[in-house]
Order: sequence, then C-alpha cells, then structure tokens
Amino acid sequence: MAMFQTLPGFRDFYPEDLARRNHIFRIWRQTASAFGFVEYDTPVLEPLDLYRAKSGDEIEAQLFSFLDKGKREVALRPEMTPSVCRLVGERAGSLKRPIKWFSIAEFYRYERMQKGRGRCFFQLNADIFGEAGPEAEIELIALQIQCIRAFGLTDKDFCVRLSDRTLWFHFLGSLGLDETRIRALLGAVDKHERNGDAAFKGYEEAFGPLDAGLKAGVLSFLSVRSFEALERALGGAGAEAAKARLDDWRKLLGGLEAMGLRDYVQVDLSVVRGLAYYTGFVFEAFDRKDELRALAGGGRYDDLVGKLGGSELPAVGFAIGDMTFALLLEERGLTPVISQAPDIYCVIGGAAERRAAFADIHGLRSMGYRVEYPMREVAFGKQFKAAADSGARIALIYGGDELAKGIVKMRDLGDRTEREFPAGGVTAAVREFFGSG
Repeated sequence: MAMFQTLPGFRDFYPEDLARRNHIFRIWRQTASAFGFVEYDTPVLEPLDLYRAKSGDEIEAQLFSFLDKGKREVALRPEMTPSVCRLVGERAGSLKRPIKWFSIAEFYRYERMQKGRGRCFFQLNADIFGEAGPEAEIELIALQIQCIRAFGLTDKDFCVRLSDRTLWFHFLGSLGLDETRIRALLGAVDKHERNGDAAFKGYEEAFGPLDAGLKAGVLSFLSVRSFEALERALGGAGAEAAKARLDDWRKLLGGLEAMGLRDYVQVDLSVVRGLAYYTGFVFEAFDRKDELRALAGGGRYDDLVGKLGGSELPAVGFAIGDMTFALLLEERGLTPVISQAPDIYCVIGGAAERRAAFADIHGLRSMGYRVEYPMREVAFGKQFKAAADSGARIALIYGGDELAKGIVKMRDLGDRTEREFPAGGVTAAVREFFGSG
C-alpha cells in the first residue's frame, strides 16, 4: 500500500522546517510588539457570506468552501481582513483608538500553484483602525520595512513601492471619466506590468475602444516614479483636493525620511492593488532583483468595516506572506541554521543511578533547561558518544562510583574538562555553568 501524500499545494513541516518558520514568526512578533501592536486571532472557518460581502460572488472560485453539517455555507479563511473588520466592528465603540492589531495565521486559497504561492500559507497581518490621516501609513510602512529588515535585509535587497488610488481617481476624473470607468481602468493598470497593452482588453470590451489620448495619459501617469514627477503630472488635475492630497504625500514621505527609511520607499504609480475596496495609499514590497512575487502588500480601506455591517471606521493594513519571504531569505543566504540541541545530556548507569538522576532531570527541565538522557540502559561509551553527537554543552554523569560517593560529575563537552560536586548541588552547578558560559 502506497504512503498517503499531502494534498496539492499544502505543506508538511518537519522539525527543522518548523524551527525556521518559528524563527520568522518570532521576529515578526517581536517587531510588531515593539511598534505597540497587540496580537489577536479568529476562527479558521468563517461564514461564506463574509467573503461575498467583501469581494462579491466571484471570490468563491478561490475558496475552500462547503456546506457544514448544519447546512451553513462556510469557507476556510483566504485572508484576514474581513475577519479583523468583523472583530473591530463588533466592539468599535469600546476600543481605544487608534486600534493597532496584528496576527500570524494560516490561510487557504484554491489557486494555481507557482513559486512562492501554495494553497495554504501563513501571513503576518497588521492593521490600524481609527486613524484617517497618513500618520497611520507612516506607522504601518515603517513596520512593514522593519519586519523585513530585521532579518539582515537592506535597501539593496528590497523596496516598498508606494502609490495612491485617491490620486488615480483625481487624475482620471480630470480626464472626464466617471467612477465605473475609473474602476475598470484601475483594474487594467493593475494588470499592465504583467500583461502589457492586453490588460486594457476588459475595459475595451465593456466600454469600447480606448481613446488614444486617454491611453497615453494613463500610461504616462502609471510611469511616475518620483514625487516630483507626481507633482508635475497633477498640474492639470488642479482641483484643491488633488493639492491637499499631495500634502498627505509630503507628510508620509517626510515621516519615513525622518525615521531613516526613505531609501526603502519607491514612488510607483503602477501599483494600484487589484482589490477594489482600497481607498487611498497602497503599497507593496518587492525584492530589488524583481525575481519573486510581491513580498508584502497593503493599503487603506476606509469603507470596509461599514460595508461588513460595522460602524464607519478608517482603516489601513498590510500582510506579509511566509512563502515568498522565506524564498528571499534563502536566495540571500540569510536562512538561519537553528540548533535544536539539548543543553544537558545525562549519562546514567544502572537502575539505582537512574532513579537518582530522574529527580535532577525533572528539576532542571522545570527551570527551562533542555535535558536529554538515554531511555534505556546503554553502555557508558555509547552514552558519551550520544552526548557529544547531541550538541549538548555539558554532560552530567551518574555512575555507580559517583552514586556511592554521593557526587555527580559534570563534563564540559567543549573542552572535555570535568568537575564533581555533591549530589544535592546539581542545580547550583548547572546554573553557575550556564551563567558564566
């Protein structure tokens, strides 16, 4: 009978793989906490209508959805944003603002698998609710950068591409387009980097041939790569709203510059994010070599909490996926080698010595030391080899001679030196060794 295999797009994590994943999660948690964010979680199974309300019926093709035993339509969560909006919306009146939350959770999407994308994956999600100004984007983009930079990556390895759907609406509105056409064109802009002019096919099927002058204007705007170029491009969009929006840009870029992060940020109007619920600044992190999918992405979504039934509440957030990020660390030689070696290996003689050792073993483990010992009686020579192979720092030796003398020996497995101490002094001796080592 053949061994069962994991489902396509799903992953097993052997201990060494899980250790590397936990290392990433530990640094993400430490970084988010340093920024004052607090952690939450939600059920992995949600009502299907939660995702329909956010994205429409077309989302169902990407979901693991089904009828549960109570005949309810449910889905494994494909993302966190609807769930966190539900949580915040339920208690919006009692939560102190700004609300700064983060989570690290697993998600499921029935998609075509490719490099850096599977059907189950983990993400760090961070969101700020209740702050309408660019101060929230300053905080979140700084967090996003630090969550990547904390692993040894620099501005030579990655950048955050910053854009603004609000300015796209101002610009396209100044060219005479209504909201329906603007949204359709933004959908084309989102695909243009991948598909070239073929990205406009959907727009033209809906609204007819794209005017050459309009197309030239769109291509010119999406080619903007600096704030100065953005100011020039909006010269004809002259509404006061556009000018006020440029002030928000100055505040955002100025705040990141004051934090020493300006070199990580690239103005890039080709980024509009495909999800229609984004309402303002949008941003994505990419590796500088442009060999991988986006490392992270996010933006402002001021209308979504209200759309999902809560109070109107400004919001901005981002997510970093573990798969593409782990690939970047590997390609840059920054994947850590994580030791899972014990601190102490106990070398034990017969049954009487084992009983004496067990009290120390349990006491040391309760103090947080990682202690290993042979589960069955094994020759001393094999035990010393096992102790050396384990990577432990020290061996504690419980032999017949030691038991008769009322002592325990400690061997430093690095320099091979030994010392002995009374049997009741194991805890103090171990603490002294690791305190000095």
